[in-house]
Amino acid sequence: MSKIAFLFPGQGVQKAGMGKDFYEAFATAREVIDKAGEWLDLDLKKLCFEEDERLNQTEYTQAALLTVCLAMEKTLETYGILPDVTAGLSLGEYCALETAGALSLKDAVLTVRKRGILMEEAVPAGVGAMAAVLGMDAAAIQAVIGEKEGVWIANDNCPGQLVITGEKKAVEEAGILLKEAGAKRVLPLKVSGPFHSPLLEEAGEKLAEVLAPCELSELKIPYISNTLAEPVTDKTKIKELLARQISSPVRWRESMEELIREGVDTFIEIGPGKTISGFLKKIDRNAVVYSIQTVEDLEKTVELLKA
Repeated sequence: MSKIAFLFPGQGVQKAGMGKDFYEAFATAREVIDKAGEWLDLDLKKLCFEEDERLNQTEYTQAALLTVCLAMEKTLETYGILPDVTAGLSLGEYCALETAGALSLKDAVLTVRKRGILMEEAVPAGVGAMAAVLGMDAAAIQAVIGEKEGVWIANDNCPGQLVITGEKKAVEEAGILLKEAGAKRVLPLKVSGPFHSPLLEEAGEKLAEVLAPCELSELKIPYISNTLAEPVTDKTKIKELLARQISSPVRWRESMEELIREGVDTFIEIGPGKTISGFLKKIDRNAVVYSIQTVEDLEKTVELLKA
């Protein structure tokens, strides 16, 4: 019998029109998006379905993307497709926690909105930066940047693709050194800050205050923590892990390797883009991966899984 993991993407995959076909086709998706809009006092239909420059502003991006992903996920569940475990990349970890039953939809939506604001305010615009490093492993990158101040590894996404983060000048200088050391490419990312770096530790402390009043429920299924790269079933650990996650490296490759060791044989990426599917194929080319970003994708995936 298949063991299924639901996977959720992080910030950066958002795009105009995301979730619109789900909203038009399914009452479940409409309910999620309409409720989230009320809680946030935001017109999410305008923000997500139309061209809107705010969609790429962290303050708005995170709540909008989480809402759309969960609208898709809850629609998938109406077909009887349920996960055995969940995981999400950075922001996506909140989708994973809501799906696993630990966070209510309302708490997930409101917390992520505040998280986006805290991350945007943590470091003045233009001070921080992130860059993807292609063609080097973590050890090789660390050997180059280990003695350099102001730059750290942010994400280990898959073999041959990691992300560095930190002060803008330090990241730029590190990029030059990494290319000289053999990196195939170093690509600046379009982000508003040095996410998953020690520069966001204060934001993590403030996030802990935001999380404090949230009532967590017992997990119905495990989720994989970005920070630990292992399954979590104890709800008492969640708030501390989420507060740490904002300034800690995202151990995505290790997380997926752990799922494979745990016997997961079917992965379903839920949300815009196919970023996670691409990572998985580089981690394990034999992995069975489905990507749901449109209603057509949903119907095809359900048909294949039911066959």
